[in-house]
Amino acid sequence: MNKIMYSSTNGHPELLDFKEALLRGQAPDKGLYVPLEIPQIPKEELARFPGMEYPEIALSVMRPYLGYLIPKDDLVAILRDAYDFPVPIEKVYDEKYVLRLDKGPTFSFKDFAARLMGRLMQYFLKQEGRSMVILTATSGDTGSAVAHAFYGLDNIKVVVLFPEKEVTGRQRKQMTTLGRNVTVFAVDGKFDDCQAMVKQAFVDPDFAGLNLSSANSINIGRLIPQSIYYFYAWSRVAAPDREVVFSVPCGNFGNVMAGLLAMRMGLPVHKFVVATNENDEFPRFMETGDYRPISPSVKCISNAMNVGHPSNLARVFWLYGGSMDEAGRVVRAPEIEAMRRDIFAKSVTDAETRETISEAYNRFDALLEPHGAVGWAGLARYLKEVEDWSPSVSLETADPAKFPEEVVRAVGLEPPVPAGLSRLDGMGERFDLIAGEYGFFKEKLSELFRG
Repeated sequence: MNKIMYSSTNGHPELLDFKEALLRGQAPDKGLYVPLEIPQIPKEELARFPGMEYPEIALSVMRPYLGYLIPKDDLVAILRDAYDFPVPIEKVYDEKYVLRLDKGPTFSFKDFAARLMGRLMQYFLKQEGRSMVILTATSGDTGSAVAHAFYGLDNIKVVVLFPEKEVTGRQRKQMTTLGRNVTVFAVDGKFDDCQAMVKQAFVDPDFAGLNLSSANSINIGRLIPQSIYYFYAWSRVAAPDREVVFSVPCGNFGNVMAGLLAMRMGLPVHKFVVATNENDEFPRFMETGDYRPISPSVKCISNAMNVGHPSNLARVFWLYGGSMDEAGRVVRAPEIEAMRRDIFAKSVTDAETRETISEAYNRFDALLEPHGAVGWAGLARYLKEVEDWSPSVSLETADPAKFPEEVVRAVGLEPPVPAGLSRLDGMGERFDLIAGEYGFFKEKLSELFRG
């Protein structure tokens, strides 16, 4: 097994192994870590996936990236502990499916990456007797998944920033009711402001001694675990030799980047549908070849996707031979025709999102929330405008109970509320409101960790 090294999308010469890339989070030049080589899963190994459980498939996907950093038995135990919840694949009609990634402890697809990442970080930090401060920006579900994954650990402290007016009450309470080693800031601004402040803190020399890292999808340790569920879904609906279409609701583009990695690893994918909300900078790029970030980002009901410049586009461009810096400037154009062969990109309006929630429920008895509805609407556009491909899988990324107002508005009923969400309603919250400028965040961070 080769030891894969990781480098920055911005060209910094330093090479790191998975452990150091995971613990570092972001490269010194504000680039994102990417593997120098993408491991291949042989066809004969893929053929065994239909008979394997989720943690077993996870082992096949993750182990090549980790090399010999974790003994196999230890990694097996970590994966079984991280993935102890169901991953339903719901048939909607014919061979069109919804992959429900909302059954983890915070009822969001972010649990798949955050739980494994947290366990890997804790494993490596214990080896070295180190502690760490995790900074994460969230547009909705990342913050709660990360906060829960690291909650109560004595060697890791977590700081979460979220845009004050662009998360739902239940999303907010999943972060603000924890306390202990979790500190939460509401930001008077957009997700892009939160993300920019986190990135600036990483390169601030005044915080060099804090041992900062990220749990956003800018961290390679958040990204790669998301590749696993693409392999799992394929193994249940398309194996042994059929290609599948995946429709992915996209905000910061970590989810679809993980899928593209899976395809490069050997997963038989026919096409990725990239479905965005009205923050349509990527669909416009795919149409015109001209990339222009949206600032400020557009506020949509699929709030976790309100991103005017997705960080992970730097990785997508890298995958296709291009280069993009952290601000969204295209340094080297990617092979756009190759991207168009793999990706069908469409923007979905709020009106279309609401219509999709209503139609999916009334026609197929499938209950979707706004993000999953964007994905399903994108898939419907592909099937109508390009080809009626089967099998096709659309990703549902959160429990509908996190968005009760929109579900009630669209279908006229309250979505069932899991016990883990309903208990939040009467709990007290703790968070501070700060302005969306780095100086204010820096002051708070200094107070928090320097007394």
